[in-house]
Amino acid sequence: MTDALFRDDAYVRETTGYVQAHTPEGGIILDASIFYPTGGGQPGDSGNLIWDTGTLSIATAVKAEGGHVALVPAEPAALPAVGTKVIQQLDWERRHRHMRVHTALHLLSVVIPLPVTGGSISAEKGRLDFDMPEAPEDKNYIQAQLNTLIAQNLPVTDDWITDAELDANPALVKTMSVQPPRGSGRVRLVRIGQGSEQIDLQPCGGTHVARTGEIGSVRIGKIEKKGRQNRRVNLFIED
Repeated sequence: MTDALFRDDAYVRETTGYVQAHTPEGGIILDASIFYPTGGGQPGDSGNLIWDTGTLSIATAVKAEGGHVALVPAEPAALPAVGTKVIQQLDWERRHRHMRVHTALHLLSVVIPLPVTGGSISAEKGRLDFDMPEAPEDKNYIQAQLNTLIAQNLPVTDDWITDAELDANPALVKTMSVQPPRGSGRVRLVRIGQGSEQIDLQPCGGTHVARTGEIGSVRIGKIEKKGRQNRRVNLFIED
């Protein structure tokens, strides 16, 4: 299993690693990875690998068998051999925008406290689909509430519970279409706020900013009808 360094500290932009294997599709598996693999609506990270005799541009990262993370080259090229020590460099600006959007979507699920039926993240925008038969009457109110929460600069932290503890607290899961990652015996919870100021707690394997103020101001875009029961709320980060 690849050591998921991105989960321990989402702010690590560069580190070393060792090539453990190559996938049949031409991906590179390292012993430890700061590259987040595509999942939960969040795109895989991009960046570069550097070693003594070469450099390789990484287009994305994906999940591979056995709990591994496979780094996908941007174009066909010679891969570093198994055992090679490499330097991992993230496209930090892109990753950080993913972190901002992802955390903003957690806050959106607080402002609109309805079951989430889907979602996606990009470097410019994000969206959540809600089990919402009727569209909200005031989009500007949602935007104002969201920016108020962001401005409180609440801490974003994580914790871990067992699979059994999650089963005993099913209300923690807001998403109807994506279930929390299981299999290791424990599930990661992302918490926004602390103590009496806690406003959100839900299972999530993605990357997030350390405090809500880091998101910056956001804008609510179109609210679209997606089926009889679903409404899609689009969100843009402003900068």
